[in-house]
Amino acid sequence: MKYNFLKIIGLAVFLNLYNNTYAQNENFDNDNNNLPDKVTHAEPLYIDLIRDLGARKGEKEWNVGVGLTDKADYDEYITLVEYEWAPIDRLGLEVELPFSFYYPNEGNYSPKNNLNSIKLAAQYSFYVSKKNRASMAFGYIQEFTLTNFGNYGDGKLFTGNVYNPFFIAAKRLGANFHSLLYTGPVFDHHFSNNKVTNHWQINSNLHYMIPGSRNFIGVEFNKEIHENNFDMTIRPQMRVEITDRILIGIVTGIPISKDNERFSSFLRLIYEP
Repeated sequence: MKYNFLKIIGLAVFLNLYNNTYAQNENFDNDNNNLPDKVTHAEPLYIDLIRDLGARKGEKEWNVGVGLTDKADYDEYITLVEYEWAPIDRLGLEVELPFSFYYPNEGNYSPKNNLNSIKLAAQYSFYVSKKNRASMAFGYIQEFTLTNFGNYGDGKLFTGNVYNPFFIAAKRLGANFHSLLYTGPVFDHHFSNNKVTNHWQINSNLHYMIPGSRNFIGVEFNKEIHENNFDMTIRPQMRVEITDRILIGIVTGIPISKDNERFSSFLRLIYEP
């Protein structure tokens, strides 16, 4: 079965949730007076942040993600590579390359394989309060969408632009529970007809961080509003620290409507050099 490998990984990881102690969660918010304030927040694994809220200069991170979505007529296999870093305090930058590969389920139809876009993003944390255990940030994602691999020789490499300003608010609820809201409009500019379509993203998150570790379990609620249509995918997830520099995130996607999309899975490998 296509999801067995993730079940095996998930079971092995779950058995090690308490093995890697790091420090009490409150101690992650370094009290060194020479460093700017920072509040530790659980970062969602599917719609992730550009950089930690309250990012400090010099922080950096590599992410590699792989996933599978069971569509009505075909399977979509996704993979991404992203690099994020903080050139100055509280500012995070990111470059991401997301790929999609398709295989038909029923019949012969499936979209063409492609590098979806070249994605550039920035995020600035304008509010960080240790007293309130809260952070807020605004940011912007610019995507240059690309044609499928088979059309690379036709001279029309770029098919459009995606403009996505966003806002983030995060709040620690006690010592171990973490809440986060990530929201903003998405404008999709199509070069073929010069039209712009748009929808609104509202991503709410709740996580429980295991005391004495960076491991957590939680859920993302990824919601989209397009004209009069509402869609939501519920994504239970967990993150496990393998070493001081490597973490693994495992996500399952459960759509509230299965007309076009069924269950999905996603695995994120996080490396902090």
